[in-house]
Amino acid sequence: MEGDSKDYFLAEGSLTWWAIGSSLIASNISAEQFVAMAGSGFKMGLAIAAYEWMAAVTLIIVGTFFIPVYLKNHIFTMPQFLHQRYNGTVAMIMAIFWLALYVVVNLTSILYLGAIAASSVSGLNIDVCIYGLAICAVIITLGGMKVIGFTDVIQVFFLILGGLATTYLALNLVAEHYGTTGAINGFNLLTSQANDHFHMILDRNNPNYIDLPGMTVLLGGLWIVNLNYWGCNQYITQRALGADLPTARGGLLFAAFLKIMMPVIVVLPGIAAFVLFKQNVFGSEMMLDGKVAPDRAYPVLLNILPVGLKGLSFAALVAAVVASLAGKANSIATIFTLDIYKKVLNKNASEKKMVAVGKISVVVAMLLGILLAPHLGIEKGGFTYIQEYTGFVSPGIFAMFILGFFWKKATSAAALFATIGGFLLSVLLKFLPIMMDLSFLSPLGFAVPVNGVYEIPFLDRMGFVFIFCVLGMILISLVQTSQGVKTNGLEIDSSMFRTNRSFAIGSVIVLIIVTALYTFYW
Repeated sequence: MEGDSKDYFLAEGSLTWWAIGSSLIASNISAEQFVAMAGSGFKMGLAIAAYEWMAAVTLIIVGTFFIPVYLKNHIFTMPQFLHQRYNGTVAMIMAIFWLALYVVVNLTSILYLGAIAASSVSGLNIDVCIYGLAICAVIITLGGMKVIGFTDVIQVFFLILGGLATTYLALNLVAEHYGTTGAINGFNLLTSQANDHFHMILDRNNPNYIDLPGMTVLLGGLWIVNLNYWGCNQYITQRALGADLPTARGGLLFAAFLKIMMPVIVVLPGIAAFVLFKQNVFGSEMMLDGKVAPDRAYPVLLNILPVGLKGLSFAALVAAVVASLAGKANSIATIFTLDIYKKVLNKNASEKKMVAVGKISVVVAMLLGILLAPHLGIEKGGFTYIQEYTGFVSPGIFAMFILGFFWKKATSAAALFATIGGFLLSVLLKFLPIMMDLSFLSPLGFAVPVNGVYEIPFLDRMGFVFIFCVLGMILISLVQTSQGVKTNGLEIDSSMFRTNRSFAIGSVIVLIIVTALYTFYW
């Protein structure tokens, strides 16, 4: 029975590289992308693809440097890493942080956005859609990580097939509206009719600069978003932690290639909807309370597809939402069971008892999501909402992880400083524009006028908080170690970071493709 809990939570040794890669993408691509990123494509264009294309590069970094550390040190949950590297207090605080974040922000927003899309297409009441999505996710999650992993392979197939079909037909609709046919002609018309939507780096005068602040996207906060999400996130890394190193790396590389093509599926339909909306094709369907609602772009597109393809695309959307909910619920159960229940509530819990508690946790988390989702007001776009509010904790978390990995002097007190201090500084910077005039930061590009108030773009805010956390951690650690405080270094040697030939070649190809895309659409 010893392997029961690890098999349930991690599918230890069961997932192949293609199952790991598929599961990573199925868990990542959800209503957050199909609905919210398509909405961002409608609003700001191809620039939002930075999240996807930078993620492809990030997956290579995580596969090369992060996963070897986890596997070498037998780390299966993120709080376990913090306990092993720092102490139980840091681990427990972060376990509670993660549980709150996963339930209140991630699980709830996925349910809410997924239900909006499902309701728009099916005509069902939004509450009915919330219940339906939650029930499907619970059924899959109760089977454990092995069921989630292999179910995700099927779901990714439908997700990509349905997503590509929607993109093809959206481009064809644009072509037909302008008196021609074919997806290629439709794409060419997009680039001419919405040229301002095909720039990766936004100008400071662009109204969307507050969400994607120019060069910061390449040099600042977006790296923190991606490295924290793909490298320090139970929800994602859990897919690879039950495999050996070559298999885990193969899965991450496969996911990187899939990430490169994701903007074709989730961003281009949003831009197509923008062009058609400008031509008054949708009428009032894109409006909500008298205002344009970008997050309606993808559901509105689905409604004008032929019946058969509408069904396929709808199935892809529902599959993506359910896969993401299942993965998130499994991670919530894993953290609660292994890092709170086992360590605090019942230290002598049997393997069978832990699996039972994990299943109960799944149901409770989903019930909380159902209760919270109808009250979730997302005014500035779902994708931005998720990124900004996750960004309140991610700079401190990433600082704690990166120094914990590669600097043996980092102390537990320094980690606590990054956790709590980073969160408090994020909150302060969020509300600072209300308390004082930040126009002096405008010439540097670090403050943007929004409704008469100069606000700091949240990606810049994350960059400032990360630097603050790293410097604070270094200072505290140096003072403490000089006073004789001992630290718990991880087992690391340079040979861990050597990659096999196929991973190295694949990584170079990913880097070349991403560089070419940025060069072409700069």
